[in-house]
Amino acid sequence: MKNIITWLALVAAGFGLFHYQPWQNEAGTPPQSVAGEQARPSENGAAERILQQAFAERRSDIQIEGEGVVKKVLPDDNKGSRHQRFILQLNSGQTLLVAHNIDLADKITGLQPSDTVQFYGEYEWSKQGGVIHWTHRDPAGRHADGWLRHNGKVYQ
Repeated sequence: MKNIITWLALVAAGFGLFHYQPWQNEAGTPPQSVAGEQARPSENGAAERILQQAFAERRSDIQIEGEGVVKKVLPDDNKGSRHQRFILQLNSGQTLLVAHNIDLADKITGLQPSDTVQFYGEYEWSKQGGVIHWTHRDPAGRHADGWLRHNGKVYQ
């Protein structure tokens, strides 16, 4: 019995270390303004460095917060779960496809090229730069809640 408890404790500790990501917003909530200042998630470039490294190493399943400029608004994907799709360009030049589930969250209205969008979601590698998804609440509670922010409104 003692060996089983020790083994379970080691597995739990290993799981926690493997999945810990220090750049992750622990609460999964949008950054808040403090004393009139707008929170800038990628101001120091840490998120962009993480995304560049993930792209170079073909890594996926990274929960990340960042910001980019809309380069192109794509037609919605209406096959299966419906997704609003658009291309964001980061300051680094890297592009990301954002696939925002509009069956679980409101669609961003009035989205235009050159708009700035902040995001908190999961990065998946692709040869075009990557995909950000899980930008919504998880109704089953098994995944970190994500969000998008556009013109001061949070979509999740």
